[in-house]
Amino acid sequence: MINTGKLNGLTLFITGASRGIGKAIALKAAKDGANIVVAAKTAIPHPKLPGTIFTAAQEIEEAGGKALAVEVDVRNEQQIKTAVEEAAKKFGGIDILVNNASAISLTNTVETDMKRYDLMDQINTRGTFLVSKECLPYLKKSKHAHILNISPPLNMSAGWFSPSLAYTMAKYGMSMCVLGMHEEFRSFGIGVNALWPRTLIHTAATEMLEGKEVEKYSRKPEIMGDAAYALLIQDPKSITGNFFIDDDVLKNAGITNLDQYACNIEFKDKLLPDGFVDKDPPEAFRKLRSSFIKNDPESKKVDFLFSVIQKSLNEELVSKTRAMYQFNLTGENSGSWYLDLKNASGTYGKGEAPQKADATLTMDSKNFFALFEGKLKASNAYMMGKLKITGSLQKAIKLDKLMGKLKSKM
Repeated sequence: MINTGKLNGLTLFITGASRGIGKAIALKAAKDGANIVVAAKTAIPHPKLPGTIFTAAQEIEEAGGKALAVEVDVRNEQQIKTAVEEAAKKFGGIDILVNNASAISLTNTVETDMKRYDLMDQINTRGTFLVSKECLPYLKKSKHAHILNISPPLNMSAGWFSPSLAYTMAKYGMSMCVLGMHEEFRSFGIGVNALWPRTLIHTAATEMLEGKEVEKYSRKPEIMGDAAYALLIQDPKSITGNFFIDDDVLKNAGITNLDQYACNIEFKDKLLPDGFVDKDPPEAFRKLRSSFIKNDPESKKVDFLFSVIQKSLNEELVSKTRAMYQFNLTGENSGSWYLDLKNASGTYGKGEAPQKADATLTMDSKNFFALFEGKLKASNAYMMGKLKITGSLQKAIKLDKLMGKLKSKM
């Protein structure tokens, strides 16, 4: 997709733009000389996900754009208000909003804890609504006002709801914003649309979720960057209320060679489909869940261990601990889990902790099992270099006593 220069001088407010699809859209617009507001949470490097708002801003300016890095949590109304005001002050307004920030947990009803449910709902649906609302006064003043949500077409097949109901509802909330806002904002000349990938897109986040093997069956995030660009350069008054698929957009724009977006050209004809595009989940999508997601016996062992631990948690134990723990595992069973011993009666989950961790523990999965089985003390593991701790050392060392109590109940 050749740059046209049509976004030169326009200001794009992009949530979740520190990496992945959001950054790909930002870099494409930057080549036109656009102003990019990198609105995301990651201000310091994540142990598993490369890139921060500052590294993304540097890449944007190197690509030819102007950048403003703002640390925001889209769940925080005041942070969003401040970020939008700061962006408008620096660049003179806001012309385009890309609601890209998202949270995902592909779990069924039983396996979805309510904190993960709330996280997805608050970031995907509520976050999209909130950021759109706060940007609206500035979008009304723009002569080229677009809102683009990275969300799927509204497919009402039960097959898309049943495997991961909470996530589907959260993403569909973003899509319902498209339906409502495109009609509500039509009189202001604001185009509101959705864009979704036909195939899996390889990003650091999907690799952490699905495993490294899935990369060769995926496309690069640049296909979403190019497709978004093809939409955003159009007159917003003539394009609104649509649910676009990335490769359809590019074909309509005259791009015939889609092989260039394959992560591995040898697998260009074996790309795995993303969700919600077909009427019902295709067989390839079902196979993804059983064949390509990291689901080895050790991974099951971690989830089982946490589920057993949760049965032993109670409000008294939480009141004595008062800590949120993040576990980043390396080795045979790499991945991230959190243990919430700070709220209510305690819980656990896969992925990043729903709020800032008091202590982050990074270790080989073998040492993790030894720690929770009482064969290794946290203090000894730390002294021997088998355990890296960031955050509160005092909170981390509390795990020694905690493990002793839990082991007696397990």
